[in-house]
Amino acid sequence: MINFAQVGNDLYTGKRSIEFIKRQKTWYAVSAVLIALALVGIFVKGLNFGIEFSGGSEFRIQGVTNSEGYEEKAQTAIADAGIEGNVVSTVVGQNTVRVQSEAAAGRTDEASTALAKQFGVSPTSVSASLIGPSWGQSVSQQAIRGLLVFLFIVTIVMALYFRTWKMAVAGLVALLHDLVITVGIYALFGFEITPSSMIGFLTILGYSLYDTVVVFDKVRENTAEAFRTKRMTYSAAANLAVNQTLVRSINTTVVALLPIAAVLFVGFTLLGPGTLLDLSLALFIGIAVGAYSSIFIATPLLVDLRRNEPAVRQLDKFVARHSAKGVATPDDAEPVSVGVDSTGAAAPAGLPDGAPRPVHKYAQPGPRNQPKRAPKSRR
Repeated sequence: MINFAQVGNDLYTGKRSIEFIKRQKTWYAVSAVLIALALVGIFVKGLNFGIEFSGGSEFRIQGVTNSEGYEEKAQTAIADAGIEGNVVSTVVGQNTVRVQSEAAAGRTDEASTALAKQFGVSPTSVSASLIGPSWGQSVSQQAIRGLLVFLFIVTIVMALYFRTWKMAVAGLVALLHDLVITVGIYALFGFEITPSSMIGFLTILGYSLYDTVVVFDKVRENTAEAFRTKRMTYSAAANLAVNQTLVRSINTTVVALLPIAAVLFVGFTLLGPGTLLDLSLALFIGIAVGAYSSIFIATPLLVDLRRNEPAVRQLDKFVARHSAKGVATPDDAEPVSVGVDSTGAAAPAGLPDGAPRPVHKYAQPGPRNQPKRAPKSRR
């Protein structure tokens, strides 16, 4: 049986490691395929915008006792009312049918009467609402404006917090990665995009950013230690940071997805289409994609952006020249003869000629704490 606590501890201490950085081409290829499919869905199949964006009429028939063949009944009633165009009908809850059609200006009463006749309810049980396309256009403009402002503020804050624009760029690419794939999934599966979905899209950006910042914070801590001790390359320190935050990212994602999955189940089986279902669907897809990008995309991209910096190249060269199996000694380390260590014991087998002895994984960097002898006046 797998001991997940032990696995997490091994990942944190470095005893066990997953090569996230060295396999970055694999992760990039997976993301490229997902983005390509998403773009095909967006530009070829198209997005299924709700009535709030396209405009039209919506009818809700309450108290329906028999919902069998509701799609055919709705199409027949709308056609009898003289309204042309596509008709979309869904069952909401236990006894309510929602019918959406083209704008029924001047024919609302005829459509309500025909729907009441088809579903066997009184005309007072049919409610109608007319939504103009100008309202949806205004919502779209506000959503795009909010997205641009959000991305601009995020870029500035990340650049100031991490003191490097490359972390801001990597985080921004991860956010756009999540947004494109999420919208592409909506397009490929024909999910309806409503104002609630737009709110969900903006929400998942915040969640993805939070997860990425946590990983980047550990990357900054590990890489700063690598520059100071010169015992690990920049990419190895970044890879260790991803391993150390992996369990936390998985736990956070699972804890967030479980209640959203419960809401999705209730929405699909009991409530039907609505604000709650639209919002939870966007959150479920976005959070899952955001967890992937923060682990497999953001940090490998950051390493690639900083790979050619002079300080990073100097660190990598130093570690490659003085390390044994990826572990290096600091600049002020005492020289040790090859084949015999400082105590006269034989050096470990397998070290290349001219390589220093490796530093134990539990050894703490810094000056030695030698015992101090009291002066003669105080003895």
